[in-house]
Amino acid sequence: MAKRTMNGAEALVTQLKNEGVRTIFGYPGGAALPIYDALIDTPEIQHVLVRHEQGAGHMAEGFARVSGDVGVALATSGPGATNLVTALTDALMDSTPIVAITAQVATPGIGKDAFQEADVTGITMNCTKHNYLVKDASRLPDITAQAFHIARTGRPGPVLIDIPKDILLSQIEFPDRVNPVPRSYQWTYPMDMDAVAEAAEYITNAERPLLYVGGGAVNSGAHEEITALARKRNIPVTTTLLGKGAFDETDDLSLGMLGMHGSVAANWAVRDCDVLIAIGARFDDRVTGKISAFVPDAKIIHADIDPAEFGKVKNPHVQLLGDARDITAAIVSAVSESPRTRWNETVETWKREHPFTYPTGDGRIHTQYVLETMWRLTGGESILVTDVGQHQMWAAQFCRTKRPRQWVTSGGLGTMGFGLPAAIGAQFARPKDDVWLVTGDGSIQMCQQELIVATIHKLPIKVLILNNQWLGMVRQWQEMFLDCRYSQTCLEEAPDFVKLADAHGALGLRCRELDKVEETLKQAMEVNDRPVVIDMRVARDINVYPMIPAGATIDDMILEPPAGVPSALPDAED
Repeated sequence: MAKRTMNGAEALVTQLKNEGVRTIFGYPGGAALPIYDALIDTPEIQHVLVRHEQGAGHMAEGFARVSGDVGVALATSGPGATNLVTALTDALMDSTPIVAITAQVATPGIGKDAFQEADVTGITMNCTKHNYLVKDASRLPDITAQAFHIARTGRPGPVLIDIPKDILLSQIEFPDRVNPVPRSYQWTYPMDMDAVAEAAEYITNAERPLLYVGGGAVNSGAHEEITALARKRNIPVTTTLLGKGAFDETDDLSLGMLGMHGSVAANWAVRDCDVLIAIGARFDDRVTGKISAFVPDAKIIHADIDPAEFGKVKNPHVQLLGDARDITAAIVSAVSESPRTRWNETVETWKREHPFTYPTGDGRIHTQYVLETMWRLTGGESILVTDVGQHQMWAAQFCRTKRPRQWVTSGGLGTMGFGLPAAIGAQFARPKDDVWLVTGDGSIQMCQQELIVATIHKLPIKVLILNNQWLGMVRQWQEMFLDCRYSQTCLEEAPDFVKLADAHGALGLRCRELDKVEETLKQAMEVNDRPVVIDMRVARDINVYPMIPAGATIDDMILEPPAGVPSALPDAED
């Protein structure tokens, strides 16, 4: 069979097609022109023109998070590539599989301060799982295949390929087969059945077991196995912010999210459990608080695909290295059934006596009520994307997810501006699903230019702006820990979001009255040919509770606002 001769850009695009890529999010530039030229002749791949390269990265993240496949972002050299750094870091922190492709200045110009040159591999070394600077065009097919393999296997993460323009233009013969596995890359490990048996023994003998489930369980598709283990042993389940969806939060065994703004029941269960079963969770600081006081007396079973996580924060009594789904399935087979116990009754009492609550009867629109109403109207079935801040925590509390890949948020990095592009990426991945973005008046302004992308492609995303005219979470910390010294957190001069929506060709709605909340949300739900932006004017001085202050212990959890703290500012009329 005659080999196919093509240039490097055509070889790259051919291998992208072979990897099953159907959507790319990107922005062109001089060095990237050969790639864009090759895309013209590849109608199987849809290119989505973003309005900022950071948006391309977050769209690729949103696509990956709801589809379980690798998201792809494309940028040119210099500023195009550096604009991806935030999204790459976000993807690394949250173990999201994306491949970023950046064009580079021609090889002779590298290191000579050429126009739009940046040391992209050096810059991204610490915010990618792996990166490549391609120096030989004939290696492009192999490198592209390897990038996808590394991104999607083991602990998922971002991989970057930086390609000089002369490499993109060089002629090569496309190989009959590619080698997708780098020589030194290992991610599969034989299951330690002795450790599984030890874990099963701890679980069997536990009086107060607790499942602590993180984002790794979602990535591995372990939700059915976790459900089977929880029900077989009647073990209560708490999830991290990124673990939402790994266990049905409407299930009686669910305690909801744990940590800084987690439920009282989840945090007290962590405090009092005697065996903690951590699956795909990394004991991050927003969960542990003061590390020395976090489950000091419990036996810890830690299952993770990344060996670097063992002992990084807490030393486990049993460490289980491997895929969360396989490990959990092995544990399920190794344990017997257990009836409900007094422990189940205790945690259910905590759930009943300390639910998430919010003020009522004052005639104001409270964010929690809006989210509760929205989730009820959607039947709890929509894909929910959030930005970062108070609204993110309230969404995690009041929107109980039922299935994996239904919840998309920025966890480890906490990236304001993540939400809108991530929601766009999610809608491209699941065009038939309803996608809601919960955002704040601060976060939405970070990447609001991407709204035009949703309009152009007629994406019916519902953008719910919970507008309290503050950087709400920062204001909350100023109120609680800095004697109400509000420095640079007031956003009263925010844009008119309804006019902004109209300028982008979207539908803009505004709601200021409590009795119009449900009507406004229903009106938004009737639109299916363009995005809808809802400017929901919520109460300005409400804080997120419960709250465990940073570095404190579960016993320091604040359940409600202290008396005597002055209100931030009166609610504005408009």
